[in-house]
Amino acid sequence: MDMTTLIPQFGGVLWTLLAFVVALSVIVAIHEYGHYIVGRWSGIDADVFSLGFGPVLFSRVDKRGTRWQFALLPFGGYVKFKGDSNASGGKDDAAMLTLSESERRRTMNGAPLWARTATVAAGPVFNFILSIIIFTGIFMVRGVVSEPLTVGELRPLPAVQELRAGDEIAAIEGVVPPAFDDPVAFNSFLDNLPVQERLVYTVIRDGRERDVSGPYVYPPLASQIVPRSAASDIGMRAGDVIESINGDPIFAFDQLKQQVESSDGAPLALRVWRDGEQLDLTLTPRRTDEPQPDNSFQTVYRIGIAGGMLFEPATVTPGPWDAVTSAVAQTGRIIEGSLSGLWHMVTGAISTCNLSGPIGIAETSGAMASAGTTSFIWFIAVLSTAVGMLNLFPVPVLDGGHLCFFAYEAVSGRPPSDRALKVLMSIGLTLVLGLMVFALSNDNFCP
Repeated sequence: MDMTTLIPQFGGVLWTLLAFVVALSVIVAIHEYGHYIVGRWSGIDADVFSLGFGPVLFSRVDKRGTRWQFALLPFGGYVKFKGDSNASGGKDDAAMLTLSESERRRTMNGAPLWARTATVAAGPVFNFILSIIIFTGIFMVRGVVSEPLTVGELRPLPAVQELRAGDEIAAIEGVVPPAFDDPVAFNSFLDNLPVQERLVYTVIRDGRERDVSGPYVYPPLASQIVPRSAASDIGMRAGDVIESINGDPIFAFDQLKQQVESSDGAPLALRVWRDGEQLDLTLTPRRTDEPQPDNSFQTVYRIGIAGGMLFEPATVTPGPWDAVTSAVAQTGRIIEGSLSGLWHMVTGAISTCNLSGPIGIAETSGAMASAGTTSFIWFIAVLSTAVGMLNLFPVPVLDGGHLCFFAYEAVSGRPPSDRALKVLMSIGLTLVLGLMVFALSNDNFCP
């Protein structure tokens, strides 16, 4: 049973909050467990492992003396190592003076540099590992498109379909399609097809080759609705087919894209086919900044609809190695795209409204949970990668800041002074809080 079918209302406050808490709790638990377990392996004891902040709801102490607890406010977590002054770290000077040499070795501040470095780096690394594991699992469950291209499941469309599940696509309009896993060649093939309402598909069915008629390869079909987009705001759903725009019939997704991009933000009157019924909707495209192949960004108008082929291609299960390498590549693409976006926001090349805060992330969590279990788990993987990446930024109070302190210690032979650390940590905390306030203002005031 898909548990997300229990969600009765898209965007409901309760379910949005629940989805956000679940996603955040999983990511934080993995992050902090990375710190904890690598610290333990490195000979550093932990006093507290906490999910959440504030009053403790439940706790127990294990045989190693670590208190595992759930706290009232489920918006984060921490590991307090032996000798730390508080949940954020820092040295408890009074406690450290009472410890023997062997006991000091089992504290974060008394451990060797390699042990401290490994322990701090483990949090972000475990976030990346979580993402890779999730992506690998999804790739293996979903499979990869089989070759030759074969019809899997036909999508419901208003147009007449003569294709059948299991048909091998030998040619479209007399042209043999290239391998589906070569996106450049396949997209070039699609671009050269005639843009017309019906196409001739040469298929192999029951061992015989035959020609059948079918709709355009990429009809104006909404295979996915982007959360918090113009389309989601007017209640469009995955599976909707746009039949006309401002009274003009369309039959290809590119026609929809061209109309949206040339709209200059003007409202569009849509005739939408949904489960055999026709709906009239009005949608206003929004300006957005999209990454380009050269890592620049282009400002365009979008409505938040992802297209899809007129059928789901049949798939085969990839081998474990292929799935893992694809998962690593996917994680790398998320990091690269995130860094590029942040850089272009800092330089003013794109709008800072592209930065979402906790409200935006919570709304996206709820939307992805409503879209299905797989979509929600995929979102957790994406968010885990982002959390791991952000924690590596060289900002005091973040893991990356601590790693910079350790790098200084490795080069100079001594750690920064306690006074310098306090000043830098205060600056870092101010920067992080300022960024959070800025992102929160984006959630409330950006269109």
